[in-house]
Amino acid sequence: MGKGFFISKTLTIAGVIVGAGAVATIIALSVVYSQEKAKNQEVKPTNGGTSPPTTTQVTPWDPWDHYRLPDSLSPVSYNITLWPRLEASRSTGLYIFTGRSAVVFECKKPTDLILIHSNKLNLTLINGHHARLTGLDGATPPNIKDSWLQPVTQFLVIQLDGRLQAGNRYELYSDFTGELADDLGGFYRSEYFVGEIKKVVATTQMQPTHARKAFPCFDEPAMKAVFHMTLLHPHGTVALANGMNVGRYGTVALANVDGQDVTQTSFQATPIMSTYLLAFVVSEFDFIRSPEGEKVLYFQIRIWARKQAIEEGQGDYALEKTGPILEFFEKYYTTDYPLNKSDQIALPDFSAGAMENWGLITYRETALLFNNASSSNADKEWIATVISHELAHMWFGNLVTMRWWNDLWLNEGFATYVSYLGANSAEPTWNYTDLIVMKEVYKVMSVDALASSHPLSTKEQDIMQPAQISELFDSITYSKGAAILRMLSEFLTEPVFARGLSTYLNTFKYGNTVYQDLWNHLQTDRNSNELPASIEVIMNRWILQMGFPLVSIDTTNGHITQNHFLLDPESVVDRPSEFQYEWIVPIKWIKSGTEQTPFWLKSKTGMDTHPPLKMIGSDWVLANTKVSGFFRVNYDTANWERLLTQLSTNHEVIPVINRAQIVDDAFNLARAKTVSTKLALRTTLYLQKEREYMPWEMADRNLGYFFLMFDRSEVYGPMRAYLRKQVMPLFNHFQAITANWTKIPDNHLDQYTQVRAISLACSSGVPVCEALMTSWFQAWMKTPEKNPIHPNLRQTVYCGALAAGGVEEWNFAWKMYKEAPIASEAEKLMYGLTCTREPWLIQRYLTYCLDPEKIRKQDATFTMVYIAGNVVGQSLVWDFVRANWNYIYNDYGSGSFSFGRLIEGITRRFSSEFELKQLQQFIKENSDQGLGSASQAVEQALERTKANIKWVAENKADVFQWFTDNSKLI
Repeated sequence: MGKGFFISKTLTIAGVIVGAGAVATIIALSVVYSQEKAKNQEVKPTNGGTSPPTTTQVTPWDPWDHYRLPDSLSPVSYNITLWPRLEASRSTGLYIFTGRSAVVFECKKPTDLILIHSNKLNLTLINGHHARLTGLDGATPPNIKDSWLQPVTQFLVIQLDGRLQAGNRYELYSDFTGELADDLGGFYRSEYFVGEIKKVVATTQMQPTHARKAFPCFDEPAMKAVFHMTLLHPHGTVALANGMNVGRYGTVALANVDGQDVTQTSFQATPIMSTYLLAFVVSEFDFIRSPEGEKVLYFQIRIWARKQAIEEGQGDYALEKTGPILEFFEKYYTTDYPLNKSDQIALPDFSAGAMENWGLITYRETALLFNNASSSNADKEWIATVISHELAHMWFGNLVTMRWWNDLWLNEGFATYVSYLGANSAEPTWNYTDLIVMKEVYKVMSVDALASSHPLSTKEQDIMQPAQISELFDSITYSKGAAILRMLSEFLTEPVFARGLSTYLNTFKYGNTVYQDLWNHLQTDRNSNELPASIEVIMNRWILQMGFPLVSIDTTNGHITQNHFLLDPESVVDRPSEFQYEWIVPIKWIKSGTEQTPFWLKSKTGMDTHPPLKMIGSDWVLANTKVSGFFRVNYDTANWERLLTQLSTNHEVIPVINRAQIVDDAFNLARAKTVSTKLALRTTLYLQKEREYMPWEMADRNLGYFFLMFDRSEVYGPMRAYLRKQVMPLFNHFQAITANWTKIPDNHLDQYTQVRAISLACSSGVPVCEALMTSWFQAWMKTPEKNPIHPNLRQTVYCGALAAGGVEEWNFAWKMYKEAPIASEAEKLMYGLTCTREPWLIQRYLTYCLDPEKIRKQDATFTMVYIAGNVVGQSLVWDFVRANWNYIYNDYGSGSFSFGRLIEGITRRFSSEFELKQLQQFIKENSDQGLGSASQAVEQALERTKANIKWVAENKADVFQWFTDNSKLI
């Protein structure tokens, strides 16, 4: 899902689908390009997001100056024919597509105005107007008085000389031409090579507001309709769409169209659905499919990819797991899969991880293709998770859809949550559901603990413009949404949660909803006497106000309180909340290892007392077991000490998830000045005995913050020595059980822990580890055709070896990156290349980032963020982005660039007044143009930088002394 504001090579002259005008269109396109680009750049993106609108905002007078469609018309069906040209014009070098569309709509209220979305399309004039209107079923249409394109709000405006009548149906027909650009949005172009031959794929990404770039349409989620698709394409290519192709093969060879022989493929009509779920692809891909009559499946599953990838079996794992995951969701929702096929296709260029187009799911290659010889355990997990996420949408999001984008969190948060359930069902030995705590819950808490965070759900009127909609595709929407729904499922119980979902889906299938509809269905299946309030009352406090609570427990007297947790307690929260930042909190807890009766914390006023929390002797309390609730926990000093004692004496008494919780809570409470930094650091002392993945992962993340803050100071030396001391037992453990690194552990999470052991040992300077990585990489350089490094370890080894090496190693890795047979291997090398310590090599790599021939547009953001993680590269990438911001902003745009991710990644090390001033100057310099979907990320970066400056000043001396004292070998 692309983010940011996009300005492309806009097409402005008329074209036709099959006529001789196509050639003239291409020629004229190049003439008007610079004029139209300049015109579009005058449209300034707003400071969108979920910030409350200002009171000085001017209300537009004309309907076409509003961003929302009026409620006077409702689409019924579309009949669309598109012809993408897979070869560039010899005269202009541009790729185009031509098309025609006929949309049938019903008039709901009398009106003399038609507004329909159209963006970057060149509409052929028909009798002097941009479209043709006819009446259906005896209805007489008024004449078109005037028509024009409104580029700011992306409308085709049609004024009539009379009114359309309520209850009547009409058809609007248009011919158009568009650019098949490489911008990763709408109907776009992807490229790959077979040997020296370039292959072009015509594909789509409609979410959130890009269907209007492919054909004129009512491009809002609630404007559902039936779609009839036909694609014209070259012989030797295959066409796919949401529906199955019509007839046995669905193709009819056309003798001659505009002087060219082409193939026509028509598709079955779709169910009633939203425009953002449309997809169509023309390619030379091949596929594998589920065997006829397999199990109980009554629909066809196909995995599509480049022919070489299919021949090498890279789609086999996806095919193997898709059926079981779909069967799991059919049982979970107690609703049949609503389509007769499930196509999944891996694209060389794709902006998001995947897109849940109904019946034709599109993926990055890394999210669908797996190779046993070169893909890692993490690659397999990612594929299972993404497939599960997208298949979950086939019901929740596609069958039943949010009414407007302000409730995107329910769509994406739900799919994120149940993706862990679906993946766990497909890989039951992974114990995968526990990992949601690290991958979603704690990840998003670091964002939601900022005063510049935002609520999950907002008012519809606060989200209007495309840039504002794109900005919603962030970690709050996905990860916090998942965490909140997981918490809801926990306190309702999963069976109750699933039954409520089933009735919700069956009641609203093929329709649109708001989040309250789900609350109501869950409430009907739950005895309200078992809860402290209705589900809506409880959950509104979690979705309508930002942030989350810090629950404080005093075990000396059983008192328990809550308050809004902020990483910087001095930051100003200027976003009001009708709930005064108070939550109704479900508390699950254990006492000295034994589960206790759950209870609810219902207010923050006064001092609540829960007598069972009062401890005597050596007993300890640990709240939020399994981290089932979205909150952090603090204790009185005595209870903290008892927990630390338990960790040092017999840590396994505490559940592994909660050992990770103790570490993460303590470090974040220390950053918020709630507990001392020394107490947080002491939670890592026991790690010499720890062999489980989750506590080590959380320790690595939190100590990683210390490295970001201090890796340019004198603290770095003793800090690195301490980490080396702590990780050595883990490194030695895995060296022993893997027969000196010649084997891989069987357990899924143990494989991750092995990678963490090598990574931390090498980065902290364990000599034998550094020698090991260098020797493995050198062996590969000697025999490039045979990589001796296990796929699980490659990313870590590539990084370590390139950090220790020079230009020879870097050039070898770059060559291997360009020749990588599978995208997941290329991604590991792409990361490893960022680890070099040579500034000139980093600078070279940065220039590659803005050359799509070297680094695909989809990967540019990630590469820059990876470079920023390198202490040598951080200042270089910051300078590079500032120097090239206009180019990045205008030529990469929303389809291919996540500006929010870029800003967050580059600024996370900022901790000085000089860096703060640079950031403020960057904002000032770009105030006229705007920052698109990075606006919110920049605000958060400012807040984080100020907090970092204060934290470093207050803690540097103590941290230096603590690491010095505790890094000494006994």
